[in-house]
Amino acid sequence: MPGMTACEKILARASGQTDIAPGDIIDAKPDVAMSHDNTYLVHRSFRDIGASRIADPSSIVVVLDHRSPANTVNSANTHSAIRKIIDELDIGWFFDVGAGICHQIMIEKGIAKPGALIVGTDSHSTTYGAVGAMGIGIGATDMASVWVKGSLWLKVPETIKVGLSGRLAMGAFAKDISLALVGELGAMGADYCCLEFNGDWVAEASLSERMTLCNMAAEAGAKSALVPGTVISDSDARSSRAIAIKADSLEPMVSIPNSVDKVAPVSSMEGTVIDQAFLGSCTNGRLDDLAVAASILTGRKVHEGTRLIVTPASSQVYLQAVEGGIIGILLKAGAVVTASGCGPCLGAHQGVLADGESCISSSNRNFKGRMGSRNASIYLASPATVAASAIEGKIADPRRYLG
Repeated sequence: MPGMTACEKILARASGQTDIAPGDIIDAKPDVAMSHDNTYLVHRSFRDIGASRIADPSSIVVVLDHRSPANTVNSANTHSAIRKIIDELDIGWFFDVGAGICHQIMIEKGIAKPGALIVGTDSHSTTYGAVGAMGIGIGATDMASVWVKGSLWLKVPETIKVGLSGRLAMGAFAKDISLALVGELGAMGADYCCLEFNGDWVAEASLSERMTLCNMAAEAGAKSALVPGTVISDSDARSSRAIAIKADSLEPMVSIPNSVDKVAPVSSMEGTVIDQAFLGSCTNGRLDDLAVAASILTGRKVHEGTRLIVTPASSQVYLQAVEGGIIGILLKAGAVVTASGCGPCLGAHQGVLADGESCISSSNRNFKGRMGSRNASIYLASPATVAASAIEGKIADPRRYLG
């Protein structure tokens, strides 16, 4: 028998098996199960099947982050109902409004651990691969099944190996690697696959950079993403494809409306007028992201007629940015800083786009209507490119401001 990938080893352990292969259907027991504002939907399915008790309440995590603070009466009522569910079912982990984005919280609080199988009712649960865990996005009804019996059926995904080598040139960041990778794979090029990141660039990457890589894997359709840690692939493990990217050959990139895989060098998009710049999200709302933006904005102002909205990924990030003087720099430059959470990324509040407006965002999706009007345009880029563009009021190359 051939060896096993890190992904397969984690799933084998979770299903109590010694050997599994891509395409196998397994009954796996997640170590952690996370849901956010859609916990109300999970609970409804839970009740619909007549359940009244969670198999393992200590493994359940709930984070209110998508419409946080509540943006409508309906959202407020949903949040209120969820708080009652937490008490009623004695759920182990609960993070209320303002704590931060679920994926940031899961890693920040040490809930996501190396080698763990984690399911979440959010497609960007792939982020947990940054710590060597296997994160999988599932639906509310599947999560209800996990609540009831502590396990769920999964198909073992194929693995695509992604080798990242070299050092990024000035002005290029992990987000640029991610955009380049999604551009090469295509929006569904990794459909139901696990992306395994390796190479000397990955070996030296920070946790935040690894989170960006694994988070954006979802935009190529990946079921999961993984930077191997305590669990590593065998040398003769199966993989369906291998991709090599030289980090030192990359320049700042931009994803063009209305598909993440439609990417181009920022140099070819310079001059595109923007109305809003957004710095935040589970992709790029961490301290290092805010810090690089602040380094560019120090002593400068956001362009008149352009809005810069900053949403720290968690209250811990927010506090560290305050204590480090980063928030002060951003405010002096003219930024609007909002409560920690998903913010404008999902188009619910705190920066919804109007008809005909354009936004450059450090988030992960740019399809029509994602951040508001279906007639708005969204460009995706690194926090550095977002900051440079906010200064000029048009898409700008961050290399002019870094040195």
